[in-house]
Amino acid sequence: MNIAIFGLNFDPSFFPMLDSFFVLLKKRKASLYFYSPFYEMIRLHGGSIPEIQGLFNNSDDMPDNIQFFFSIGGDGTFLKAVSFVMKKESVYMVGVNFGHLGFLSAISKENIESAVNDVLDGKYEVKERTVLQVDGLERFFGDFNYALNELTVSKRDTSSMIRIKAYLNDEYLATYQADGLIIATPTGSTAYSLSVGGPILIPDTKNFLITPVAPHHLTVRPIVIPEETKVTLQVEGRGQQFLASLDSRSEAIDFPCEIIVRKAAYNIKTLKLKEHSFFDTLRNKLMWDTDRRN
Repeated sequence: MNIAIFGLNFDPSFFPMLDSFFVLLKKRKASLYFYSPFYEMIRLHGGSIPEIQGLFNNSDDMPDNIQFFFSIGGDGTFLKAVSFVMKKESVYMVGVNFGHLGFLSAISKENIESAVNDVLDGKYEVKERTVLQVDGLERFFGDFNYALNELTVSKRDTSSMIRIKAYLNDEYLATYQADGLIIATPTGSTAYSLSVGGPILIPDTKNFLITPVAPHHLTVRPIVIPEETKVTLQVEGRGQQFLASLDSRSEAIDFPCEIIVRKAAYNIKTLKLKEHSFFDTLRNKLMWDTDRRN
């Protein structure tokens, strides 16, 4: 069984739990391939170095026969890991949460052993998550013009709002005068969109969200649209540039600009373990049911 391990810098205090994770994979006779910077970080900080089959720096030099891609960290690490498996349809992403919120990295560090054994024993369901494809910004984001959570356009260099004309399948929807606008997948509905008042979508819902950020008109509300909709955004403003963000990657873009957002041709495959539930995650991460009166 071939497994890729991806991670970023994190506190060495987590190394004992990380060591236990590696010991478990060794017992299960897994062949490990490490993201090279993560491997070097562990080595330089005195962590235990597991026996590995190889290193990789990008998706091109990662072996084709990887079955599971373990992201070690929080949701931010998971989002960065997406670029490595985006077009590898046979790879399943598994998030081990060494971070805080953990909507995407569903395996908690306290339950690593049982959860990893379930993964390796095939005790899971495959859940495919929709991805956004963003056209018109290739000069800035290159070939990886995709987002698992959201595209965000927002003001950058002045206090003035920006103007975003939105079209759905070439039919005019509205002109948003706001600090920004978010186009989110169901996965991204619990990220930035949620923080500015957008609704929560179940991960396998076949929809996108359009959520304004601090709109000038208070009657402008979030809207849910079918995922097959082509969204065209024409962005204008008084300043020189606005900010375009695909998940955790951001670039300054000159006004005016036209951006086209659509459903990508492929999905990200994640795993749902039997004892895990999206609704359990909502209650735990958002602290629902914490009112003592309930």
